[in-house]
Amino acid sequence: MDTNDQYGGRRRIPGRARLVMAACAAALTLTAGLATPLDPAPRQAAAADDGKKVLTVAVAQSVDSLSPFLAVRLLSTSIHRLTYEYLTNYDPEDNRVIPGLATGWKSSPDKLTWTYTIRSDSRWSDGEQATAEDAAWTFNTMMTDEGAATANGSFVANFEKVTAPSPTELVIRLKKPQATMTALDVPIVPRHVWEKVGDYSKFNNDKEFPVVGNGPFVLTGYKADSYVRLKANKDFWRGAPKFDELVFRYYKDQDAAVSALRKGEVSFVAGSPSLTPAQAASLRTEKNIRVNDAPGRRFYALATNPGARAKNGERMGDGHPSLLDRRVRHALFMAVDRKTIIDKVFQGHAVEGAGYIPPRFSQYFWKPSAEQELAYDPAGAARLLDRAGYRKNGDGERVGEDGKPLTYRILCHATDPNDKAIGQYLQEWWGDLGIGVTLDCLDNVTDPWLAGEYDLAFDGWSVNPDPDFVLSIHTCAALPATPKDTGATDNFICDEKYDELYARQLAEYDPEKRAGIVKQLQSRLYDLGYMNVMAYPNAVEAYRTDQIESITTMPAKAGNIYGQDGYWSWWSAVPADSGDTGGGPSSTGVVAGIVGGAVVLAGLGAFVAMRRRATAEDRE
Repeated sequence: MDTNDQYGGRRRIPGRARLVMAACAAALTLTAGLATPLDPAPRQAAAADDGKKVLTVAVAQSVDSLSPFLAVRLLSTSIHRLTYEYLTNYDPEDNRVIPGLATGWKSSPDKLTWTYTIRSDSRWSDGEQATAEDAAWTFNTMMTDEGAATANGSFVANFEKVTAPSPTELVIRLKKPQATMTALDVPIVPRHVWEKVGDYSKFNNDKEFPVVGNGPFVLTGYKADSYVRLKANKDFWRGAPKFDELVFRYYKDQDAAVSALRKGEVSFVAGSPSLTPAQAASLRTEKNIRVNDAPGRRFYALATNPGARAKNGERMGDGHPSLLDRRVRHALFMAVDRKTIIDKVFQGHAVEGAGYIPPRFSQYFWKPSAEQELAYDPAGAARLLDRAGYRKNGDGERVGEDGKPLTYRILCHATDPNDKAIGQYLQEWWGDLGIGVTLDCLDNVTDPWLAGEYDLAFDGWSVNPDPDFVLSIHTCAALPATPKDTGATDNFICDEKYDELYARQLAEYDPEKRAGIVKQLQSRLYDLGYMNVMAYPNAVEAYRTDQIESITTMPAKAGNIYGQDGYWSWWSAVPADSGDTGGGPSSTGVVAGIVGGAVVLAGLGAFVAMRRRATAEDRE
């Protein structure tokens, strides 16, 4: 969930504006010894003036919050992967669950009580021992404080009681069985630090540094819309990273980030969230630069406003009322040529979209049958619009009973060239149907999205090995409590049948049966027509081989570097002149570039890139 991850990712704003990955502000300064816009002299990003090995990653997404309780963008949740341990982790080789802060776990016969053994060799960066009490306090705070449940509350909604009988024993009692108990993608925070916080809904953890954590890196500095700086945790239980410092440097302009890579001012570039085909092609011929092009874990979609509302029933925003008619939504999607999008926009660096889970996760991947598929059929789309009461007038415009022409606003990310390119195709395709289209491309898509002030919007998320999080953001429980609040919802969808299926998959422990229910969930989303998954983009990224000797991809054989489900890429990265040959059991000398869990902006993320909601504001 990295969370992550909304396309613009994962999306929230310092108060957790989760969804969209908006890009904010101009790129600014960095750390001593690195070139900045105010100091254009190119220097090696891998070496600071004091001799420290610094790995600099260019990102296209800004941080929504540095609080693990609020962050949903891919970049933000990736930073938390680096600075806090989770109970469990995922093996970079094949995504199987492996120990994290917990060295082992077991359940009672009825699956309602789970006991975790907490490792005794993990310490907080201020020297105190990390214990089961920290984990219990983290979960209890999320269970009792609405603000603390903002980002990851779905993981604990079914928890009845959490206790720590001893420093190395954590016990979680459930209300009913929950299949995600070995995939609780929740950062565990130090109680002795966080219990002093007053309002978790407003505290962004971005004023005092260094931030106390127990991950492979320690957060040491941050400037909004400019950079995030971390240093290696020399006492990390799995072993210290080989780079002394890791810097995420924000670029609003993706071409500028690519230029910085060419000059050696940054070590790695992933784009927003991926490099464009033209950028990737231009970098393939550059000396000391390698392009990694692998199947990604994200989907790229077009979302319609379903009539945004809060849990209390109050309507929000100003979505076009015609989109409440499923026939209209289906007509719009039948007038989208996915093949053209793959061939012309992504130029083959993606595969056609279908269900909500990318084909990389084959166990859960779903696509519609021939009878169910909303295939490209402009004539069929026109007939659906006619039946829905929207016929063409003498000027060729689709009009409703009120005589007003159909015109839709599409919310798009100003930093994402894919949004703009596909938006132009939509103007053409839907224009042929007699529908007007206005592209509303903004640096900050978070605010109008959370307010429901859009008709359609480009959307995207990074999906985790366990799909629960990205499914949870479409439940009624994810809606904001009132229009003034921020919920965990991606697109204000609330459907009783979907909720029933979601509850069933969460309680199903049999892997095959659960996968079947997850596919039914995707089928239901597809039929509702609120989300049109157009593509599964590849992870297209580049790094300097004269700065990074080796780095771990995930999965190992053909995977991404940036935005991983863990901290493997950053933790494993080996400086080019270190003389070392690897950073861990899955380290590879072939792909490199740093960035392991962050959203690379774009999507919101989100951020992506995340769970995130992060990506085109990356919802991780």
